[in-house]
Formats: sequence, C-alpha cells, structure tokens
Amino acid sequence: MLVSQKISTRRNQIMAVSLQMMRKLGYQGTSMREIASALNIEAASLYNHISNKEEILKVTCFGMGNQLLLGMNEVNDIYFNAVEKIKMLVKNHIRVLTTDLNAGWVFIHEWRNLSETSRLDFIALRDRYENGIIEILQQGENEGVFNEVNNKFAALTLLSSLNWIVEWYKPGGNMSPDEVAEKLTDFILSGLKKD
Repeated sequence: MLVSQKISTRRNQIMAVSLQMMRKLGYQGTSMREIASALNIEAASLYNHISNKEEILKVTCFGMGNQLLLGMNEVNDIYFNAVEKIKMLVKNHIRVLTTDLNAGWVFIHEWRNLSETSRLDFIALRDRYENGIIEILQQGENEGVFNEVNNKFAALTLLSSLNWIVEWYKPGGNMSPDEVAEKLTDFILSGLKKD
C-alpha cells in the first residue's frame, strides 16, 4: 500500500469513528482525546490527519450539503417537469443521508457548532438548496399540477420529513433507501398534486 493510501485510509477511519462518537455523544461531548483513545492511537498522531474537531464537522456538513446541491443540479438538468424533479430530489436526499447515517445525523443536528464564518457559509448553502425546492414547487404550480400553497412552508415540511430519516432508518430493515424514497414521494405528492 502506498503512503498516500495509508494516510487516506487512516483519515477515513478517523472520520468514521469521530462521526459515530458525535452521533452518540454529540459534538460538544466528543473530544479529540476520546477520538484518539477509541482509535487506540496517541492524540498527537490524530493531528497528523485532522487539524481539529471542527474540521471533521466542516468536512461532513459541507460535503453532504454539496452532494445535495449537486443532486439538485442534476435533477434540474435531466428532468423537465416538477413531479419528476420532486421524485428524483427525494431519492437523492434519502440516498445522501442514508449512505452514512452517522454523518447524516451530524449533518442534520450539529451544524450549529460550526464557527461563525463557517456556519454562515453553511446556512447560505442550505438556503440555496431550500430555494431550489421552492422553485420546483413553484414550477409545479405553474404547470398546473400542484396546488397553490405557501411554497416556503411546503419546502420546509418536505425537508423535515426527509431529514427525519436519520432518526429512524435502519440499514437492513424492512425498506431500502429507494423504497423509503418512493413511499415518501407518494405521500408528499398526494398533498401537492391537484385532484
């Protein structure tokens, strides 16, 4: 194994253990010393791979946020009608959050612990995603397929439903992420679509 592969593998291990601990203990309740102890390494060795605890949070929050935005861009590039856009947006959102549930939980719950500058940047990223959903909902109204609703409220309701998955989803359970996405989409569209 090349040195760079070893470093990448070790960093991935550090990230995985850190996120697992943060999900269990919270961001504030997890220290670098405890992360090092869980990995059975010296704290000083940890800093060869991660500069500080916030780096873990930033990488997670911005990484997942950018995945969601990328999915939104793909949805808008590939699909033309609002119903298909909602279906694919929901599927992508569920996939991003369930690929690593520990990361998904930290992304949803711990972003408030980012430093002020990073937190403001993250809120701006989150707002772009939310505004993208609002645009899709407005498109559905313009197409005559969605009821006229308060699109901001509808977007926040949709996001709340999708984000709650980090609390209850169990890999290997009764439903795959795609099945969850399909059921959530049916439920969401039943409230949006005109009779």
